[in-house]
Amino acid sequence: MLSQIFAQLGSSFWWIILVFIVIGILKVFKPFIKGKVGELAVAVHVKLYLKDPQYILLNDCTLPDEQSGTTQIDHILLSPFGIFVIETKNYTGWIFGGERQKMWTQKIYKNSYKFQNPLHQNYKHMKVLEDVLSDIVEPEYMHSVIVFMPESEFKTAMPSNVFRGAAWTDYVKGFQDEVIPAMKLKRIKLRIEKEVLEKSWKTNRMHVENLRQRKESN
Repeated sequence: MLSQIFAQLGSSFWWIILVFIVIGILKVFKPFIKGKVGELAVAVHVKLYLKDPQYILLNDCTLPDEQSGTTQIDHILLSPFGIFVIETKNYTGWIFGGERQKMWTQKIYKNSYKFQNPLHQNYKHMKVLEDVLSDIVEPEYMHSVIVFMPESEFKTAMPSNVFRGAAWTDYVKGFQDEVIPAMKLKRIKLRIEKEVLEKSWKTNRMHVENLRQRKESN
């Protein structure tokens, strides 16, 4: 009788440990998963609303950066009409921010959280990509785009290149002058693919470590 009770308790105990382990793993990987969901949404937007085969989407591009080691770009959209460097933000709640503010605010009920102005964040990405493509394409043909998910709500006026949901695709379609010839577009794609670091856990860990060191030095 007692042995059966202890056996049942032991079985329950291991299930409890397993649940805590799973919860711990989910907490650790939550930011990564959340970011990937936002990036997937942009890829779906391209398939649905930018069907022209001239649009080429490159995802999750980690490029070497002399100043900070690496920079990670969520998406690079190549087209004859320009290059669009896209930063995705999978945030919920109210979003407050301005073009020149260093930090923006996310508010969920009574809780407020600060995060880096994504325009400033993407400016860094733009500069690194400009260096990579300096001998191929002019900087004026590169455009910064910030995409928040529809679950967020802007509570302040946003700059013209900050969007919720798929609205960013209308902005992209507003560029209709063909400024990058087809052959040059192929060179740009090949150059980025040559420079981008291999997609792996090692690359992600290296980038996260570079971010940590950058924060500590500031």
